[in-house]
Amino acid sequence: MKLNLANILTLLRIAAIPVVVICFYSSIPYARPIAAVVFGLAAITDWIDGWVARKFGQTSRFGEFLDPVADKLMVSIVLVMLVQADSGWFEDIIAMIIIGREITISALREWMATIGERANVKVTMAGKVKTALQMFGIAFMVYKNDLFGIPMYTLGFALLVMAAVMTIWSMIIYLRAAWPFIMADQPE
Repeated sequence: MKLNLANILTLLRIAAIPVVVICFYSSIPYARPIAAVVFGLAAITDWIDGWVARKFGQTSRFGEFLDPVADKLMVSIVLVMLVQADSGWFEDIIAMIIIGREITISALREWMATIGERANVKVTMAGKVKTALQMFGIAFMVYKNDLFGIPMYTLGFALLVMAAVMTIWSMIIYLRAAWPFIMADQPE
């Protein structure tokens, strides 16, 4: 494996996870806002590492594997922390939808790759919108405190609800694309 800037950014995103966790649970002043900033910076590296990889020809099998793993680890771990710290039934359901979709689509992409049809479930614009809403929503919820009179947690929660809707919508898009392959060997 040859490390390049794109892969280093992805590895930094994974390295940010324990920093977010430690800050989130710390009793130091402004711990949650610090955790939110670290989470936000890590989320930005998701966009940057993909751009760097494409722009400078730094795509690699390692990067293609690690990038979605980094995203799913960060989102899942922080959603579980939010559910544990600020739980309500609606937050729980949203976390279940988002994490459940990530597992489902990861498995679907893996299966489609085994049959040589991975291109049929590539990332769509709906998936990108979902990711943006999700990252901003989670970051604002982690921040928790009001900022300039803006209730960041409430704003983040509203964005996460929109992300959950987009999560379901994008999952339907991916499943519809894969459905003919799923049903191809089924008896009629």
